[in-house]
Amino acid sequence: MAKNKKQQVVKDEPIALDVQLNKGEAFIEKNWKKIAAVLGVIIVIVAGVYIYKNYMADKELSAQKAIVAAQTAFAQQQYEQALNGDGNTKGFLKIIDEFGGTQTANLAKLYAGLAFAKTDKVDEAIKYLEDFSVQDDDIISPAAIAALGNLYVQKGENEKGISTLIKAANKADNDAVSPVFLLQAGEVYESLGQNDKALELYNKIKKQYFRSPLSQEIDKYIERATK
Repeated sequence: MAKNKKQQVVKDEPIALDVQLNKGEAFIEKNWKKIAAVLGVIIVIVAGVYIYKNYMADKELSAQKAIVAAQTAFAQQQYEQALNGDGNTKGFLKIIDEFGGTQTANLAKLYAGLAFAKTDKVDEAIKYLEDFSVQDDDIISPAAIAALGNLYVQKGENEKGISTLIKAANKADNDAVSPVFLLQAGEVYESLGQNDKALELYNKIKKQYFRSPLSQEIDKYIERATK
């Protein structure tokens, strides 16, 4: 009897599996339109990501080629040409417009901000430097933030300028540029008559960035702020 029962169990297993398959087939047949729609969306997304990656790779390469002429003009202090091109080459503004979403276009925003600053167009300079997306580096991005801070000060937005300069110093956190930005912020504090806050920044330079060349001169700033 036990043997027959065992045989019955073995015999019934494929039947149970077949029932489950039939249920699955019935579910698929009943819900095919929904499933097809979902699969279609997945395919479109996957294909879209693949196409976008390849498109962005090509777009990035084109942007890198295009920016060289503008960078050369900038280095030669030909800021208007660097911004707008010369008719044969693209300027930073065109690169930003045509190659949006690329790292090169982001870099062009930094260049454009600095070029506008060099031509005393403060509002335009602020606009492009604010649009620049800072990266995870300790020199270029902090310098961009500091440039923005100095422009705020130039515009008379002193508190905003100070906080931005301190932000730049903290992001850099190195002996090369952090003391410079902190010193700039300290001098703005002094101009506002807030010597105690300036003194805090000068002492920070002396204690935290004592290896920097600027730390060798910081005592005269500390002495001036304590008078």
